[in-house]
Amino acid sequence: MGKLMTYFSDILGFNTQQHYPYPAFDINLRQNKKLHIVGSIHMGTKNMFPLSEVLLEQLEQADALIVEADITQAAPPFKEGFPEQIALSQRLSPEYFDYLQHYSQEIQYPVSLLDPLPSWQVALILQTSQAQNLGLRPQYGIDYQLLNSAKTLNKPIIELEGTDTQVALLTNLPNGGLSLLEDTLNHWHTNARALQTMINWWMNYNCEQQDQVLPMTFCEETHQILMAERNHQWSKQLQDLPVGKYLVAVGALHLHGDHNLRQILVKSQE
Repeated sequence: MGKLMTYFSDILGFNTQQHYPYPAFDINLRQNKKLHIVGSIHMGTKNMFPLSEVLLEQLEQADALIVEADITQAAPPFKEGFPEQIALSQRLSPEYFDYLQHYSQEIQYPVSLLDPLPSWQVALILQTSQAQNLGLRPQYGIDYQLLNSAKTLNKPIIELEGTDTQVALLTNLPNGGLSLLEDTLNHWHTNARALQTMINWWMNYNCEQQDQVLPMTFCEETHQILMAERNHQWSKQLQDLPVGKYLVAVGALHLHGDHNLRQILVKSQE
């Protein structure tokens, strides 16, 4: 039976015997491309530093580190201004505007400072401020730490997108990203619980948590653009890599839900 399980494991590209002290899995793509894929969290707590020795060893053995974007670059992500916006009280329904006022008070960020901004940027500010209120900081994020370690080791860094591409994606969201803002307000407490779950994964992970699923807090349209389409594109890029061993760090949400990256990669190997 053991040999049979190993056979099927090889067909799917997985090593079912390997467990890690953090959320990750291995998959072998065709033409001898080995991926160690990590479910990253972009902001972390101080006790998430330094990274696990097991993860750092994976980085040392890798031919390159692959990330969504190199967020250690000094250039600001928003290089230019955006068109003037109508007031948030007019963009949002009365119910959602009440949510906005309440949560803005919670994070101590005046609505008047958010009013001139596109809806997607308001959503990002709210999400980042909520994370900071929970004690998370960008310098302790997993991808940020991996990037710094990779540069110390002189490892090549491959970007799946880059910050310019990510900003372009956000600026092209339908209706200025209003759905993203509404999702952020509607799932405020669910987002907080998801952040805590991801922190716990990196603090005290065990194999029983592999089946734990993160909640999806996007409407169908936003999920399709920000998750599904990007996952399919990343899958193609990963399959086009040259022969080698790679450490891949993507946001943990990309490994959960419909059309997640793991699911797509497994299907591509069938």
